[in-house]
Amino acid sequence: MALLDIQGVGKRFGALQALEGVDVSVSEGSFHGLIGPNGSGKSTLLKAIAGEHLPDAGRIGFRGQDITLAGPAERARAGLSLKFQITAVLRSLTVYDNLLLALQAASGVGPLLFSRTRRGLHGPVMEQLDAFRLADRAEDVAGVLSHGQQQWLEIAMALAARPKLLLLDEPTGGMSPEERRATGELLQPIRGHCALVIVEHDLDFIKDLCDVLTVLDGGRVLDHGTVAEIEQSARVQEVYTRRA
Repeated sequence: MALLDIQGVGKRFGALQALEGVDVSVSEGSFHGLIGPNGSGKSTLLKAIAGEHLPDAGRIGFRGQDITLAGPAERARAGLSLKFQITAVLRSLTVYDNLLLALQAASGVGPLLFSRTRRGLHGPVMEQLDAFRLADRAEDVAGVLSHGQQQWLEIAMALAARPKLLLLDEPTGGMSPEERRATGELLQPIRGHCALVIVEHDLDFIKDLCDVLTVLDGGRVLDHGTVAEIEQSARVQEVYTRRA
């Protein structure tokens, strides 16, 4: 059984048919890339998975449950986490406190009522910051981090609840080549316990990171397969040549 099973999903915004009959299957622990030209429906599909956009047609299953009409909070409780392209860290708080808040939110209300979580979560906070190369910036306010480091912090926050599926929308946008390379390295360790669905325009980055690619064009699935299969796809080559 697939971790994420999308069947015939459609989404319309007024006269625009953003998604039409989209089928995607994501396996446990896999890294799955969504690629395609601008306006192909990649981010709309990601938001439909996350619950920000409810589909007009089709079904979305996650961990064997129908979540098609579930809200974002219900999906998060089921084990799904999303990081959008625009960074949403709390810039006036320290790096440490940003991650602490994310871990506290994942701990539930009970421990918060008794104010026990800060001391108890110190180890996990520092462990996660170290995993994302931010341990030496723990006491700095998040607003002074570079753009790439803020993205890393937000990914670390999105992983606080130990989700089964992480959704990333163009996480390397605005990064330097070195930051993009490092981002790929930082994501690799989550493969053992968390699947990934990622929208990304940097084809070299996504090909190095992902096991499977789904190519969208005009709101429909153009092709699906391994990186090698997509690189050899005549349909995909035609679309990218036409849009170049």
